[in-house]
Amino acid sequence: MIASNNGERASAISLSKVLERAPDLVSLYKAAGDRVHWHGLEGVRAAVYLVLDRSGSMRSYYRDGTMQYLAEQVLSLSAHLDDDGVVPVVFFSTDVDGSTDLVLGRHHGRINKLHENLGHMGRTNYHWAMDEVIDHYMASGSETPALVIFQTDGGPTSKLAAERYLCKAARLPLFWQFVGFGDPDSNEFAFLHKLDTLDVPARRVVDNAGFFHAGRTPQATPDHHLFDQLLQEFPQWLTAARTAGVIR
Repeated sequence: MIASNNGERASAISLSKVLERAPDLVSLYKAAGDRVHWHGLEGVRAAVYLVLDRSGSMRSYYRDGTMQYLAEQVLSLSAHLDDDGVVPVVFFSTDVDGSTDLVLGRHHGRINKLHENLGHMGRTNYHWAMDEVIDHYMASGSETPALVIFQTDGGPTSKLAAERYLCKAARLPLFWQFVGFGDPDSNEFAFLHKLDTLDVPARRVVDNAGFFHAGRTPQATPDHHLFDQLLQEFPQWLTAARTAGVIR
């Protein structure tokens, strides 16, 4: 399904502006717009965050450009949802390793450069990164919903803490889309499947998380498929969150 001219006008940042500021992202922008249209999200406004795993096992994904490419995919998607052309990025391992803004037109090589300056790659703890996103969102004063794309290659060391944070965060207008990199048959992702299926309303007021696995070689995943998966559960959450008063 091809996005209509009306869909292009409904995007937060127009194609002409992308051509001017980031011509290298035009193909990704068009692919993302197709899936935004398909999921009925034309005209929807949402902040977009990106959380990136820097645990030791992630080293090869930074080295081969996979992480930079994911960031460019997310930045291209955000151009349809948020008009500031900025994606806040949080790097995490044992703790929050660092944060930055990925800016349309100033995105070239940004992820690898920051990663190389952040030093030691530790273990995997989700909750500190979740806390960083929540603090950033609250400090922004925004009432616009947010799509948080949270990439990791395995379950966290502190599973209970991650679960508690997700359940508490369900009262905020934040949707957490987890993306797994690595062996699809690994038991490393059992916890992410659990987060995706936590009881509602016993554990959380709405289902505020999704999970999909991008495989061992995520760059080989077709762009339209990745965008489709990033948006798969977001429309349902928007509806449920409005009904529950999470989004006002």
